[in-house]
Amino acid sequence: MLNYDEKGKIVITCKDRFSAYLEEEVISLGFKPVRVERTYVEIFGSLNDCIDLNLHLRTASHVLYEIKSFYLHKADDIYRRVKALPWEDYLEPDTYFSVISTVDNPTVTNPLFVNVRVKDAIVDRFREKFNRRPDSGSDLDGAVLQLFWKDTQATLYINTSGETLAKHGYRKIPGHAPMLEALASATILASGWDMMSPFVNPMCGSGTLAIEAAMMATGRYPGLHRDHYSFMYFKGYDEAVYQKIKAKMERKVFRAPNLKIIASDISEQAVLFARENAATAGVEDLIDFQVCDFRETVVPETGEGAVFFNPEYGERLGEEGDLGEIYKAMGDFMKQKCPGYTGLIFTGNMVLAKRVGLRTSQRIEFYNGTIDCRLLKYELFQGKKVG
Repeated sequence: MLNYDEKGKIVITCKDRFSAYLEEEVISLGFKPVRVERTYVEIFGSLNDCIDLNLHLRTASHVLYEIKSFYLHKADDIYRRVKALPWEDYLEPDTYFSVISTVDNPTVTNPLFVNVRVKDAIVDRFREKFNRRPDSGSDLDGAVLQLFWKDTQATLYINTSGETLAKHGYRKIPGHAPMLEALASATILASGWDMMSPFVNPMCGSGTLAIEAAMMATGRYPGLHRDHYSFMYFKGYDEAVYQKIKAKMERKVFRAPNLKIIASDISEQAVLFARENAATAGVEDLIDFQVCDFRETVVPETGEGAVFFNPEYGERLGEEGDLGEIYKAMGDFMKQKCPGYTGLIFTGNMVLAKRVGLRTSQRIEFYNGTIDCRLLKYELFQGKKVG
Protein backbone atom coordinates (compact mmCIF):
# COMPACT_ATOMS: atom_id res chain seq x y z
CA MET A 1 0.00 0.00 0.00
CA LEU A 2 1.23 3.46 -0.85
CA ASN A 3 2.11 5.86 1.95
CA TYR A 4 0.34 9.10 0.97
CA ASP A 5 2.52 11.02 3.45
CA GLU A 6 5.84 9.85 1.99
CA LYS A 7 7.77 12.64 0.28
CA GLY A 8 8.99 12.30 -3.27
CA LYS A 9 9.46 14.17 -6.52
CA ILE A 10 6.36 15.93 -7.85
CA VAL A 11 6.30 17.33 -11.37
CA ILE A 12 3.46 19.74 -12.15
CA THR A 13 3.01 20.10 -15.90
CA CYS A 14 1.53 23.06 -17.74
CA LYS A 15 1.15 24.50 -21.22
CA ASP A 16 4.26 26.01 -22.80
CA ARG A 17 4.97 29.52 -21.43
CA PHE A 18 2.72 29.04 -18.37
CA SER A 19 5.40 27.97 -15.91
CA ALA A 20 6.11 31.42 -14.43
CA TYR A 21 2.45 31.73 -13.41
CA LEU A 22 2.29 28.14 -12.22
CA GLU A 23 5.38 28.79 -10.09
CA GLU A 24 3.61 31.81 -8.59
CA GLU A 25 0.63 29.63 -7.70
CA VAL A 26 2.77 26.87 -6.23
CA ILE A 27 4.61 29.32 -3.99
CA SER A 28 1.33 30.92 -2.87
CA LEU A 29 0.18 27.46 -1.71
CA GLY A 30 3.24 27.13 0.51
CA PHE A 31 5.43 24.89 -1.67
CA LYS A 32 9.03 25.58 -2.70
CA PRO A 33 9.88 24.90 -6.36
CA VAL A 34 13.19 23.11 -6.88
CA ARG A 35 13.14 23.39 -10.68
CA VAL A 36 11.16 25.47 -13.18
CA GLU A 37 11.15 24.79 -16.92
CA ARG A 38 8.95 26.03 -19.78
CA THR A 39 6.34 23.30 -19.31
CA TYR A 40 6.63 22.20 -15.70
CA VAL A 41 7.46 23.06 -12.12
CA GLU A 42 9.16 20.47 -9.91
CA ILE A 43 8.71 20.33 -6.13
CA PHE A 44 9.28 17.84 -3.29
CA GLY A 45 6.15 16.57 -1.56
CA SER A 46 3.72 13.76 -0.81
CA LEU A 47 0.69 12.25 -2.51
CA ASN A 48 -1.46 14.13 -0.01
CA ASP A 49 0.27 17.29 -1.21
CA CYS A 50 -0.73 16.22 -4.73
CA ILE A 51 -4.37 16.22 -3.59
CA ASP A 52 -3.96 19.78 -2.34
CA LEU A 53 -2.34 20.87 -5.61
CA ASN A 54 -4.98 19.24 -7.80
CA LEU A 55 -7.78 21.09 -6.02
CA HIS A 56 -6.13 24.51 -6.06
CA LEU A 57 -4.07 25.00 -9.22
CA ARG A 58 -5.53 27.17 -11.98
CA THR A 59 -2.75 27.10 -14.61
CA ALA A 60 -1.59 23.47 -14.34
CA SER A 61 -2.29 20.52 -16.63
CA HIS A 62 -1.33 17.48 -14.49
CA VAL A 63 0.26 16.72 -11.13
CA LEU A 64 2.70 13.79 -11.37
CA TYR A 65 4.23 11.83 -8.46
CA GLU A 66 7.38 9.85 -9.26
CA ILE A 67 7.31 6.07 -8.86
CA LYS A 68 10.65 5.11 -10.37
CA SER A 69 13.41 6.40 -12.62
CA PHE A 70 15.49 3.87 -14.53
CA TYR A 71 17.88 3.35 -17.43
CA LEU A 72 16.02 2.24 -20.54
CA HIS A 73 18.04 1.61 -23.68
CA LYS A 74 15.52 0.14 -26.10
CA ALA A 75 11.84 -0.66 -26.44
CA ASP A 76 12.35 -4.35 -25.68
CA ASP A 77 13.47 -3.45 -22.13
CA ILE A 78 10.22 -1.75 -21.08
CA TYR A 79 8.25 -4.87 -20.21
CA ARG A 80 10.92 -6.31 -17.89
CA ARG A 81 11.56 -3.03 -16.09
CA VAL A 82 7.90 -2.28 -15.44
CA LYS A 83 6.89 -5.81 -14.48
CA ALA A 84 9.54 -5.86 -11.75
CA LEU A 85 7.78 -3.08 -9.84
CA PRO A 86 5.42 -4.07 -6.95
CA TRP A 87 2.16 -3.06 -8.61
CA GLU A 88 0.15 -4.93 -6.00
CA ASP A 89 1.22 -2.14 -3.59
CA TYR A 90 -0.24 0.47 -5.93
CA LEU A 91 -3.44 -1.01 -7.35
CA GLU A 92 -6.17 -3.44 -6.44
CA PRO A 93 -6.48 -6.35 -8.90
CA ASP A 94 -9.82 -5.08 -10.19
CA THR A 95 -8.78 -1.40 -10.64
CA TYR A 96 -9.21 0.15 -14.07
CA PHE A 97 -6.04 1.95 -15.20
CA SER A 98 -4.63 3.74 -18.22
CA VAL A 99 -1.16 4.68 -19.41
CA ILE A 100 0.13 7.86 -21.07
CA SER A 101 3.65 8.11 -22.49
CA THR A 102 5.94 10.75 -23.94
CA VAL A 103 8.84 9.12 -25.76
CA ASP A 104 11.97 10.41 -27.47
CA ASN A 105 14.06 7.35 -28.24
CA PRO A 106 15.31 6.10 -31.64
CA THR A 107 14.08 2.55 -31.00
CA VAL A 108 10.45 3.70 -30.73
CA THR A 109 8.48 4.76 -33.80
CA ASN A 110 5.01 4.48 -32.25
CA PRO A 111 4.45 5.77 -28.67
CA LEU A 112 1.30 3.65 -28.43
CA PHE A 113 3.57 0.61 -28.43
CA VAL A 114 5.09 1.86 -25.16
CA ASN A 115 1.64 2.26 -23.61
CA VAL A 116 0.74 -1.30 -24.55
CA ARG A 117 3.97 -2.77 -23.15
CA VAL A 118 3.54 -0.95 -19.83
CA LYS A 119 -0.06 -2.20 -19.59
CA ASP A 120 0.98 -5.76 -20.48
CA ALA A 121 3.67 -5.77 -17.79
CA ILE A 122 1.27 -4.66 -15.06
CA VAL A 123 -1.52 -6.99 -16.14
CA ASP A 124 0.81 -9.99 -16.38
CA ARG A 125 2.22 -9.37 -12.90
CA PHE A 126 -1.29 -9.39 -11.43
CA ARG A 127 -2.27 -12.47 -13.43
CA GLU A 128 0.76 -14.42 -12.24
CA LYS A 129 0.39 -13.38 -8.58
CA PHE A 130 -3.39 -13.43 -8.13
CA ASN A 131 -4.78 -15.15 -11.22
CA ARG A 132 -6.73 -11.92 -11.70
CA ARG A 133 -6.06 -8.91 -13.89
CA PRO A 134 -7.07 -5.26 -13.81
CA ASP A 135 -8.86 -3.72 -16.78
CA SER A 136 -7.06 -1.10 -18.83
CA GLY A 137 -7.91 1.30 -21.63
CA SER A 138 -7.41 4.83 -22.95
CA ASP A 139 -10.00 6.65 -20.81
CA LEU A 140 -8.51 8.68 -17.97
CA ASP A 141 -11.32 8.03 -15.50
CA GLY A 142 -9.48 5.56 -13.25
CA ALA A 143 -5.88 5.19 -12.10
CA VAL A 144 -3.51 6.89 -14.56
CA LEU A 145 0.20 6.16 -15.02
CA GLN A 146 2.54 8.31 -17.08
CA LEU A 147 5.94 7.48 -18.58
CA PHE A 148 8.49 10.04 -19.77
CA TRP A 149 11.35 8.52 -21.74
CA LYS A 150 14.12 10.56 -23.35
CA ASP A 151 17.23 8.92 -24.81
CA THR A 152 18.15 6.30 -22.17
CA GLN A 153 16.46 7.84 -19.12
CA ALA A 154 12.87 6.92 -18.26
CA THR A 155 10.67 7.96 -15.35
CA LEU A 156 7.35 6.45 -14.40
CA TYR A 157 4.81 8.58 -12.53
CA ILE A 158 1.40 8.38 -10.96
CA ASN A 159 -0.60 10.98 -12.84
CA THR A 160 -2.64 12.03 -9.83
CA SER A 161 -4.93 14.28 -11.88
CA GLY A 162 -6.31 12.03 -14.60
CA GLU A 163 -8.23 14.37 -16.85
CA THR A 164 -6.46 17.68 -17.38
CA LEU A 165 -6.67 20.40 -14.76
CA ALA A 166 -6.58 23.06 -17.50
CA LYS A 167 -10.36 22.79 -17.82
CA HIS A 168 -11.98 24.06 -14.63
CA GLY A 169 -15.29 22.25 -14.81
CA TYR A 170 -17.82 25.08 -14.86
CA ARG A 171 -17.99 25.83 -18.57
CA LYS A 172 -20.91 23.71 -19.74
CA ILE A 173 -21.55 25.96 -22.78
CA PRO A 174 -18.22 26.73 -24.48
CA GLY A 175 -19.48 29.18 -27.08
CA HIS A 176 -17.48 30.13 -30.18
CA ALA A 177 -13.68 29.55 -30.04
CA PRO A 178 -13.46 29.86 -26.23
CA MET A 179 -10.26 30.58 -24.31
CA LEU A 180 -9.01 27.63 -22.26
CA GLU A 181 -9.64 28.26 -18.56
CA ALA A 182 -5.97 27.74 -17.61
CA LEU A 183 -4.93 30.22 -20.32
CA ALA A 184 -7.44 32.76 -19.01
CA SER A 185 -6.03 32.34 -15.49
CA ALA A 186 -2.43 32.66 -16.68
CA THR A 187 -3.14 35.83 -18.66
CA ILE A 188 -4.95 37.41 -15.70
CA LEU A 189 -1.99 36.61 -13.45
CA ALA A 190 0.33 38.06 -16.09
CA SER A 191 -1.79 41.20 -16.37
CA GLY A 192 -0.88 42.42 -12.90
CA TRP A 193 -4.53 43.06 -12.01
CA ASP A 194 -4.79 43.55 -8.24
CA MET A 195 -8.05 41.54 -7.90
CA MET A 196 -9.70 44.45 -6.09
CA SER A 197 -10.09 47.20 -8.69
CA PRO A 198 -12.60 46.86 -11.59
CA PHE A 199 -12.08 44.22 -14.25
CA VAL A 200 -13.79 45.01 -17.56
CA ASN A 201 -14.06 42.37 -20.29
CA PRO A 202 -15.62 43.64 -23.52
CA MET A 203 -16.25 40.99 -26.22
CA CYS A 204 -16.65 38.48 -23.40
CA GLY A 205 -17.84 35.54 -25.50
CA SER A 206 -18.60 32.61 -23.20
CA GLY A 207 -17.34 34.62 -20.22
CA THR A 208 -14.19 32.70 -19.32
CA LEU A 209 -12.02 35.73 -18.51
CA ALA A 210 -14.66 37.44 -16.38
CA ILE A 211 -15.49 34.18 -14.57
CA GLU A 212 -11.84 33.39 -13.83
CA ALA A 213 -11.35 36.96 -12.59
CA ALA A 214 -14.35 36.64 -10.27
CA MET A 215 -13.13 33.29 -8.96
CA MET A 216 -9.64 34.62 -8.27
CA ALA A 217 -10.91 37.76 -6.57
CA THR A 218 -13.09 35.77 -4.14
CA GLY A 219 -10.81 32.84 -3.30
CA ARG A 220 -12.68 30.27 -5.39
CA TYR A 221 -10.50 27.43 -6.70
CA PRO A 222 -11.13 24.99 -9.58
CA GLY A 223 -11.50 22.06 -7.18
CA LEU A 224 -14.91 23.42 -6.18
CA HIS A 225 -16.25 22.16 -9.51
CA ARG A 226 -14.61 18.75 -9.70
CA ASP A 227 -14.83 15.65 -7.55
CA HIS A 228 -13.02 13.00 -9.58
CA TYR A 229 -9.25 12.51 -9.77
CA SER A 230 -6.82 9.70 -10.51
CA PHE A 231 -5.32 9.77 -6.98
CA MET A 232 -8.59 8.29 -5.70
CA TYR A 233 -7.84 4.94 -7.38
CA PHE A 234 -4.50 4.07 -5.78
CA LYS A 235 -4.08 1.98 -2.64
CA GLY A 236 -3.53 4.15 0.43
CA TYR A 237 -5.91 6.90 -0.61
CA ASP A 238 -7.88 8.21 2.37
CA GLU A 239 -11.21 9.81 1.50
CA ALA A 240 -11.20 11.64 4.84
CA VAL A 241 -7.98 13.46 3.92
CA TYR A 242 -9.47 14.56 0.61
CA GLN A 243 -12.66 15.81 2.27
CA LYS A 244 -10.64 17.72 4.86
CA ILE A 245 -8.59 19.47 2.16
CA LYS A 246 -11.72 20.23 0.16
CA ALA A 247 -13.54 21.65 3.21
CA LYS A 248 -10.54 23.88 3.97
CA MET A 249 -10.58 25.07 0.34
CA GLU A 250 -14.30 25.86 0.55
CA ARG A 251 -13.68 27.99 3.65
CA LYS A 252 -11.28 30.15 1.66
CA VAL A 253 -14.15 31.62 -0.37
CA PHE A 254 -14.87 35.18 0.76
CA ARG A 255 -17.24 38.01 -0.10
CA ALA A 256 -15.96 41.03 -2.02
CA PRO A 257 -18.88 43.48 -1.86
CA ASN A 258 -17.01 46.28 -3.64
CA LEU A 259 -15.77 44.10 -6.51
CA LYS A 260 -16.78 45.33 -9.97
CA ILE A 261 -16.47 42.88 -12.86
CA ILE A 262 -18.12 43.78 -16.15
CA ALA A 263 -18.57 41.47 -19.15
CA SER A 264 -20.14 42.70 -22.37
CA ASP A 265 -20.83 41.27 -25.81
CA ILE A 266 -22.85 42.40 -28.79
CA SER A 267 -24.35 38.90 -29.03
CA GLU A 268 -27.29 38.32 -26.72
CA GLN A 269 -26.75 34.58 -27.03
CA ALA A 270 -23.07 34.89 -26.03
CA VAL A 271 -24.05 36.84 -22.90
CA LEU A 272 -26.70 34.23 -22.10
CA PHE A 273 -24.08 31.47 -22.36
CA ALA A 274 -21.63 33.48 -20.27
CA ARG A 275 -24.26 34.07 -17.60
CA GLU A 276 -25.07 30.35 -17.42
CA ASN A 277 -21.38 29.44 -17.14
CA ALA A 278 -20.98 32.04 -14.39
CA ALA A 279 -23.95 30.56 -12.54
CA THR A 280 -22.33 27.11 -12.67
CA ALA A 281 -19.13 28.65 -11.31
CA GLY A 282 -21.08 30.34 -8.50
CA VAL A 283 -20.10 33.87 -9.54
CA GLU A 284 -23.09 35.08 -11.60
CA ASP A 285 -24.00 37.69 -8.99
CA LEU A 286 -20.44 39.08 -9.05
CA ILE A 287 -20.48 39.97 -12.75
CA ASP A 288 -22.38 42.80 -14.43
CA PHE A 289 -23.35 41.39 -17.83
CA GLN A 290 -24.10 43.87 -20.61
CA VAL A 291 -25.47 43.21 -24.11
CA CYS A 292 -23.91 45.92 -26.27
CA ASP A 293 -21.26 46.77 -28.81
CA PHE A 294 -17.93 46.89 -26.97
CA ARG A 295 -17.72 50.64 -27.61
CA GLU A 296 -20.78 51.09 -25.38
CA THR A 297 -19.46 49.06 -22.44
CA VAL A 298 -19.91 50.98 -19.21
CA VAL A 299 -16.55 51.44 -17.51
CA PRO A 300 -16.45 52.45 -13.82
CA GLU A 301 -14.84 55.86 -13.37
CA THR A 302 -12.37 54.73 -10.74
CA GLY A 303 -9.18 55.78 -12.44
CA GLU A 304 -7.75 52.28 -12.02
CA GLY A 305 -8.51 48.71 -13.00
CA ALA A 306 -8.03 46.37 -15.96
CA VAL A 307 -9.83 46.36 -19.31
CA PHE A 308 -9.16 43.05 -21.08
CA PHE A 309 -9.94 42.25 -24.72
CA ASN A 310 -9.65 38.77 -26.28
CA PRO A 311 -10.63 39.63 -29.87
CA GLU A 312 -10.61 37.55 -33.02
CA TYR A 313 -7.26 37.59 -34.78
CA GLY A 314 -7.78 36.39 -38.30
CA GLU A 315 -5.83 33.14 -38.18
CA ARG A 316 -8.46 31.63 -35.90
CA LEU A 317 -11.87 32.99 -36.80
CA GLY A 318 -12.00 35.75 -39.39
CA GLU A 319 -10.02 37.38 -42.14
CA GLU A 320 -7.34 39.86 -41.15
CA GLY A 321 -8.66 42.55 -43.48
CA ASP A 322 -12.05 42.59 -41.75
CA LEU A 323 -10.61 43.11 -38.29
CA GLY A 324 -8.33 46.12 -38.67
CA GLU A 325 -11.06 48.61 -37.88
CA ILE A 326 -12.07 46.61 -34.79
CA TYR A 327 -8.52 46.79 -33.44
CA LYS A 328 -8.36 50.52 -34.10
CA ALA A 329 -11.69 50.96 -32.30
CA MET A 330 -10.38 48.99 -29.30
CA GLY A 331 -7.49 51.43 -29.04
CA ASP A 332 -9.84 54.40 -29.28
CA PHE A 333 -12.13 52.90 -26.62
CA MET A 334 -9.28 52.35 -24.16
CA LYS A 335 -7.81 55.79 -24.76
CA GLN A 336 -11.11 57.64 -24.45
CA LYS A 337 -13.06 55.63 -21.84
CA CYS A 338 -10.45 53.92 -19.66
CA PRO A 339 -8.08 56.60 -18.28
CA GLY A 340 -5.97 55.24 -15.44
CA TYR A 341 -6.70 51.62 -16.34
CA THR A 342 -4.31 48.97 -17.60
CA GLY A 343 -5.38 48.01 -21.10
CA LEU A 344 -4.88 44.39 -22.19
CA ILE A 345 -5.30 42.75 -25.57
CA PHE A 346 -4.64 39.04 -26.11
CA THR A 347 -3.93 38.36 -29.78
CA GLY A 348 -2.13 36.06 -32.16
CA ASN A 349 -1.84 38.65 -34.89
CA MET A 350 0.77 41.36 -34.41
CA VAL A 351 -0.07 42.97 -37.74
CA LEU A 352 -3.57 43.68 -36.47
CA ALA A 353 -2.15 44.74 -33.10
CA LYS A 354 -0.42 47.67 -34.79
CA ARG A 355 -3.84 49.07 -35.66
CA VAL A 356 -4.57 49.63 -31.94
CA GLY A 357 -2.57 52.82 -32.18
CA LEU A 358 -1.25 52.78 -28.61
CA ARG A 359 2.25 52.11 -27.33
CA THR A 360 2.60 48.85 -25.39
CA SER A 361 4.26 48.83 -21.99
CA GLN A 362 4.79 45.07 -22.16
CA ARG A 363 4.38 42.18 -24.60
CA ILE A 364 4.05 38.85 -22.80
CA GLU A 365 4.44 35.61 -24.75
CA PHE A 366 1.79 32.87 -24.70
CA TYR A 367 0.51 30.10 -26.90
CA ASN A 368 -3.15 29.57 -27.65
CA GLY A 369 -2.99 25.98 -28.80
CA THR A 370 -0.27 26.14 -31.44
CA ILE A 371 -0.76 29.85 -32.21
CA ASP A 372 2.05 32.14 -31.08
CA CYS A 373 0.28 34.89 -29.12
CA ARG A 374 1.02 37.99 -27.08
CA LEU A 375 -0.69 39.62 -24.14
CA LEU A 376 -0.24 43.30 -24.91
CA LYS A 377 -0.30 45.73 -21.99
CA TYR A 378 -1.06 49.43 -22.29
CA GLU A 379 -0.76 51.99 -19.48
CA LEU A 380 -3.72 54.31 -20.10
CA PHE A 381 -2.58 57.51 -18.42
CA GLN A 382 -5.03 60.09 -17.14
CA GLY A 383 -4.49 63.26 -19.11
CA LYS A 384 -1.04 63.84 -20.51
CA LYS A 385 1.87 61.74 -19.38
CA VAL A 386 4.36 63.86 -17.41
CA GLY A 387 8.07 63.41 -18.03
